[in-house]
Amino acid sequence: MAEILVTGGAGYIGSHTILELFAKTGFDVVSIDDFSNSDESTYGRIMEISGKEVTEHPLDLCDFDSLKKIFSMHRDIVGVVHFAAHKSVPDSVAKPLGYYSNNINSLINLLRVCKDYKVKNFIFSSSCAVYGNTDQLPVTEETPFEKAESPYGHTKQVCEGILENYCAANPTFKAISLRYFNPAGAHISGLTGEMPIGKPSNLVPAITQFAIGKYDDLTVFGNDYSTRDGSCIRDFIHVTDIANAHVKAIELLLKQKDNFYKIYNLGTGKGISVLEALHSFEKVSGKKLNYTIGSRRAGDVVEIYANNNLAKEELGWEPENSIDEIMATAWVWEQKLKVLESAKK
Repeated sequence: MAEILVTGGAGYIGSHTILELFAKTGFDVVSIDDFSNSDESTYGRIMEISGKEVTEHPLDLCDFDSLKKIFSMHRDIVGVVHFAAHKSVPDSVAKPLGYYSNNINSLINLLRVCKDYKVKNFIFSSSCAVYGNTDQLPVTEETPFEKAESPYGHTKQVCEGILENYCAANPTFKAISLRYFNPAGAHISGLTGEMPIGKPSNLVPAITQFAIGKYDDLTVFGNDYSTRDGSCIRDFIHVTDIANAHVKAIELLLKQKDNFYKIYNLGTGKGISVLEALHSFEKVSGKKLNYTIGSRRAGDVVEIYANNNLAKEELGWEPENSIDEIMATAWVWEQKLKVLESAKK
């Protein structure tokens, strides 16, 4: 049976993509994860939801020799979906060397091993952070990069460049970079969702964890930006919509002849402010959030949202979930997670 290798498969977007692969394709899935920002229990939840088992290997992608052994064990891999990376903007500002080392070396190692084992289809998990603080809104795939606002964003710029150069030098290799905007929400089953380790830096889990009582504070980082309500504006997109785009991207790659590299924005095309997102949660949950306004956070882009026309036209993809559905599913999952954590005590 043909296999898809998913790196970071126990992570947030990786696990939801595995669920979409199981639901909509006939592929088996092999997953690599070092659990630095995930939990092995995720694979059990995938099994509970899908009835299918992931073949998983605990591994750091920066360990080239161990990675090569995985490929030697799985000769039926036809494509790689590469999620595994360090991804926190504030953490990257504080620890830039760790981000450059991990995010860039892991990609290089994967490409080297793909070449050795003749795996020709590759999907890269990129980010809207590559655009920096651009004045061109909504951003298209042709919008020029501005200076990255964080080391995390810069690693994505560098990795996209590496992948484009590699495709040009290896004409039988085919790749797609998917630039996510702000993935959020949880699986519709309510059985899995985002599980950040430590205090979350992303807005939606920060909201739900504050609302459930895990933390005593919720801070909006700045209300003095030149936006409609003074807070940063983001393009929040449901994680299942993101996952579904990966399935469509794999299907597109497998149809292509040699020498193929494309980039697609994955966003809703609508900017939502931080304060608007907070109000959406209050509406769907019925809970009032007593948040505080803090100073601006280093590394944050002021405003960004997508033009997603190219993904619609070429992938046949369209986001289906609103900000209210993002918040509703995230809140259901947070409550489920509290039950699971209580059962462990």
